[in-house]
Amino acid sequence: MEGGGRPSAVQAALLAASSALTALVYSVYRQKARVARGLEGARKVRLDGDLRTVLLEAPGRCVPYAVIEGVVRSVKETLSSQFVENCKGVVQRLTLQEHKMVWNRTTHLWNDYEKIIHQRTNTTPFDLVPREEGAGVTVRVMKPLDAAELSLETVYEKFHPSVQSFTDVIGHYISGERPKGIQETEQMLKVGTALTGVGELVLDNATIKLQPPKQGMPYYLSDVDFDTLLQKQESNVRFWKILTVLFGFATCAVLFFVLRKQYRHHRERQHLKQMQDEFRQAQERLMRETNAEGGETLKNACVICLSGTKSCVFLECGHVCSCGECYRALPEPKRCPICRQGISRVVPLYNS
Repeated sequence: MEGGGRPSAVQAALLAASSALTALVYSVYRQKARVARGLEGARKVRLDGDLRTVLLEAPGRCVPYAVIEGVVRSVKETLSSQFVENCKGVVQRLTLQEHKMVWNRTTHLWNDYEKIIHQRTNTTPFDLVPREEGAGVTVRVMKPLDAAELSLETVYEKFHPSVQSFTDVIGHYISGERPKGIQETEQMLKVGTALTGVGELVLDNATIKLQPPKQGMPYYLSDVDFDTLLQKQESNVRFWKILTVLFGFATCAVLFFVLRKQYRHHRERQHLKQMQDEFRQAQERLMRETNAEGGETLKNACVICLSGTKSCVFLECGHVCSCGECYRALPEPKRCPICRQGISRVVPLYNS
């Protein structure tokens, strides 16, 4: 504690940091919990002949948050893989990722570092159709790249190691960066993939569309079923809830420590004030007794306790100012209360 009982700068910074982290983790937990509740309350609709009737009866021909499962089918042309034959899809993502080792001057270790140096995503319009053939109803998927969870399958992956000469190796050690190579990856959402879509379902003229919801809820296009998707979100909620509780306990512990320090400081001040009051009362009582006895008692009173009689001669300064008990209570190294000079020895004083 600093003067006046205020918390130290370190304690204040620690309390502020723990409180801020607790608030941040709690806000993430609230957001995850809201998403999980919204996903749990999403309306499940079947991709069959009754879907158009359901939308016609819904307010504004719209289901604000719906769950629908179907199979991917392209509307016009499909995208072909650049590396795999007979691999067709509706979303294609090509990525070039640099891998290298970077020297950490703090830990004196080489750390792995990855950086995307190029990425391109191609899309083509596609629908969700029923698993059974002949149902005759389709749902157009809008803005698939806006989905919070877009399931893409890695169809090609190759690592191209860097070719380095001896001079390059020396230069890399000097610069603190050692290239490892370039990783080339192709991911696709294939035609025929079973997909679970969660979003706003709307009937626009004759077309049924699945699009990002307008209520701030996440948009999903996942290759897992709805129950698995919901369990995943609930698992995230539990994880952030545990973090919130842990950070909350840490903040309470820091706050308890600071308040305990303040309480102890308050108790010390109260004790000091009580001692000062008792000393003042004793001094006033002694003054009254001295006035009654003619002043002789005050003249011979110990300057420390004001109740005992002076009985010690301090050498080498020669002051006679305390009783024997107060002399023995002086802290080491013992010094004269009058001149603060060191006491080498003490001679008893006898009054005849």
